[in-house]
This record gives sequence, C-alpha cells and structure tokens, in this order.
Amino acid sequence: MYDDKREVRTGLLEQNHAVDRALDETRDNITKSINEVGKEIPRNTQAINDYQEHTLQASKEIVDSYLESQKQIIQSFQSTWIPYFENTYYVFANNWASPRRVAEIYARTVSNCADNVMATARIANNILFANIDAYKTFVQRGKDDVKEISRIAANTARMFENTSREFANNRLVYR
Repeated sequence: MYDDKREVRTGLLEQNHAVDRALDETRDNITKSINEVGKEIPRNTQAINDYQEHTLQASKEIVDSYLESQKQIIQSFQSTWIPYFENTYYVFANNWASPRRVAEIYARTVSNCADNVMATARIANNILFANIDAYKTFVQRGKDDVKEISRIAANTARMFENTSREFANNRLVYR
C-alpha cells in the first residue's frame, strides 16, 4: 500500500512538472510572439507619421491650389470689371463699391476657407490620436481584467485542491 501511494505521488509530481513545463513553454512562446509584434512598432509608428505627413502635404496642396484659383478668379474679375466699378465709384463716391475693396473682401473669404481646411486636418489628427489613446486604455483594462480572472481561477483551483485533499484524507481515515 505504501508503494502504491508513493507511485501515485510520483505520477502526480511528474504530471505537475509536465504541466509546469507546458505552461512555461507557452509563456516563452507568448513572450516570443509579443517581442516579434513589438519589433513592428517602429513600422506602425512610421505609418502613422507617413499618414500625418501625407495629410498635411495634401492639405497644403489643396489650400495652394484653391488660393491660386481664387487669385486667378480675382484677377479676371478685376481686369474685366474695374472700369465699370471705378466709374460707379466715382459717381457715388462709396468705398464699399471699389473693386479693390471687393477684392479684399473676397480675398479674406478665401483665406477663411483655407483656414477651415487646415483646422479640419488638425481635427482629423486629434481624433486619430484620441482613438489611439482610447485603444491604449482598452488594452490596459483588458490586461488588468485578465490578471484578475487568472487570480480568481488560481484561487478556485487551490480551493478545489484543498477540498479534494481533505476529502481524500477523510476517506482514508474512514477506511
């Protein structure tokens, strides 16, 4: 009977060692996977930087193109309408009807539109970074929750082990 118990204990110890080795190997494999993914962080960071640079460059090109077209439109209107407006201006002596004044107002309007394009690009970038921060929080929360669930599972396993051991000991006593 003593040899049987010893054989069972030896088998259980071997099984425990095998489980420990399997879990350690799993931990090592996960660590390797995490390290491999970690190596991709610079590439992902570069992709975000490229996106931002592309967005800024596209915004600049849009604004430049828009401003250039507006400049051409203003020049076209001025060259066509200046004589008429100047005649009207001199007739009524009003500053607001001056072609130069109209051009200034129009130029300010165009400038405001360009400012709005740049503000929209900044908002888009802010939204991007807010989502990145939210994702970081999500991952941290997941990590904390998994630790807590693992702690609960380990406690449950210990309780099951203690209960089983007490049951086995009590059963031996009653034999």
